[in-house]
Amino acid sequence: MLPTLRQLQYLKLLNEHKSFVAAAEAAFVSQPALSSGISELEKVLGVRLIDRARGQVILTAIGEETLKRAEDILARAEDLVEAAQGATRPLSGRFRLGVIPTVAPFLLPKALLKLREAFPQLRLFLREDQTARLIASLKSGALDAAVIALPYDLTGLDHVFICKDEILAATPAGHPLAQQATITPEALKSEELILLEDGHCLREHALAACQWNAPGASDVNQSLSGGFAATSLNTLVQMVGSGLGVSLLPAMAAQSGLLSDNTVIVRPLTGDQAYRDIVVIWRAGSSRAPEAKLLAETLKA
Repeated sequence: MLPTLRQLQYLKLLNEHKSFVAAAEAAFVSQPALSSGISELEKVLGVRLIDRARGQVILTAIGEETLKRAEDILARAEDLVEAAQGATRPLSGRFRLGVIPTVAPFLLPKALLKLREAFPQLRLFLREDQTARLIASLKSGALDAAVIALPYDLTGLDHVFICKDEILAATPAGHPLAQQATITPEALKSEELILLEDGHCLREHALAACQWNAPGASDVNQSLSGGFAATSLNTLVQMVGSGLGVSLLPAMAAQSGLLSDNTVIVRPLTGDQAYRDIVVIWRAGSSRAPEAKLLAETLKA
C-alpha cells in the first residue's frame, strides 16, 4: 500500500501551519479528517511522523525526511497537471515566477507588457525575494521558475542565460574618483564602502567584481563588517548621494532612472570580472522547462 497525494499534502500543510486546525482549514477538510489522514500515512510508512507532545506539532527526524520527499512528489504531480493543461498552449494559465529584488524593478516592467501581449491567457504570479529563498521555493514546488543573478550554486537546477549586467563603481557627485573615466578596485579599498546587507547576492557579486572575495582579501570583508549596509538599492543610492561612502551598482539599476537626481556618479570598473549573469532557473527535470525557456526568450528581447 502506498501513501496518497492527499496524505502527503496534509503533512506539508501541517508543517507549514504547525496546527491541525489551521492545516485542516487550508486543506478545506475537517480536523478529524486531516488527523485521520496523517495517522493513515504513519500507518502506511510504519513510522511516527509527528511529535504531538504538549499540544505542539513538531516533525520527528523521519518526519522531516518524509516531508522533503513529499514536497518533491507533490511538485512533480503539479508539474504533471500543468504540463497536461499547457501541452498545446505554452505559458497559459498559472505560472509562478520568483525574481530577486536587484533585478525585478529594472527588468520586469517592460517585459510584463510584452508577456501580456504575447501570451494573453498567462496568469503570472510574481514573488520578489532573495536568491536562497527563491531556490528553496523552486525545489519545494512553490515556484515554477525564477530570475536570479550568477554566480550562484545551481545544484539540482537548470538555467538559461538572459543577459550580462555590468557592475559599476558609484561615488558621490563631488568625489575625486568621479572625475576619472574608470575606477580601479584598489582605489575603492581606501574608501568607506557601502554594500547591500548580507543575504543579497549582489553583495557577493560586487565583491567578486573587485576580486575581494578571493583568498587573501579578508581585510576588505573585515572592514565592511563595521561599516554601513543598505537594505535596498534605493537606500544604498541615497546613502552614497549623501556622501556616506562609495558603492558598486548593477548597470541595469543605473540605467533605469535610479540616479535621476545627479547626486551619484557611476563609472566602469577596470578588470574583466565586473559583471553578473542574469538567468532564468527551474528545477532539473521540471515539465515547465520549455515554458521557462520561452519566458527567458521574452525577457531577453
